[in-house]
Amino acid sequence: MACAVACALPAGTAHAADASPWDEDARSGARLIAGNPDSGGTLRAGVEIRLAPGWKTYWRYPGDSGVPPRFDFSGSRNVRSVTVAWPAPHRARDESGTTIVYTDGVIFPLRIVAQDAEKPVELSLKLDYAVCDNICIPKDAKAELALDRKASALDAALTAAAALVPKPAKLGDAAPLAVRSVRRDDSGARPRVVVDVAGAEPLDLFAEGPTADWALPVPEPVAGAPAGLHRFAFVVDGVPPGAKADGAMLTFTLTSGAGAIEVAAPLD
Repeated sequence: MACAVACALPAGTAHAADASPWDEDARSGARLIAGNPDSGGTLRAGVEIRLAPGWKTYWRYPGDSGVPPRFDFSGSRNVRSVTVAWPAPHRARDESGTTIVYTDGVIFPLRIVAQDAEKPVELSLKLDYAVCDNICIPKDAKAELALDRKASALDAALTAAAALVPKPAKLGDAAPLAVRSVRRDDSGARPRVVVDVAGAEPLDLFAEGPTADWALPVPEPVAGAPAGLHRFAFVVDGVPPGAKADGAMLTFTLTSGAGAIEVAAPLD
């Protein structure tokens, strides 16, 4: 019912509702949704992208090709900061290589801190993203939503999306889902990074450099892991000009059917 009311309103109009209207076409749509405020006074919201069957959009690091979503909240009113969380993605393979994507749809949880907690907050979004099937199409969307610090009918969907965001973890943890070791292997023709992980299958691993201009290959499963572990590896490639791989702090995202974690580890 709330969505039906929201969708009847003019695009780009801020209103106290559970969601903004969809900015959409036949391939995809985007909107803002509201969540319940948390106990600390932080406001909760989300950017929802829905996709037509067969279409995909990209994670913050897209892999071999693709364009990650870009969020611009600079037009918001009474907003000090907006923090975007990224639910765990999955890999896709096609003729362009291996990409890191979302299919069907995704909700990016947001945490919003107001400039003045006693005054209304109006969240304004400009979103640039890409959707791909057999072709890739750049997209842009706009949405506005007034956050009134009241309960939202979409809070359960936002909470479910937040549960998919990888949780911070430490290298070498003994937890059931863990990145146990990261090492550089220089024994072959090209240096590679070898990562041993623990967890229940299906497992997948993604690697990011310390800055967005790093373009590391997507790790691939390889043989040779110790008993009870799984091994991934990737060649040391995609390092920006002037940057050094030795000692660089990499970010590893490990996903499984039981959850996901994020681990920072230096490349020694």
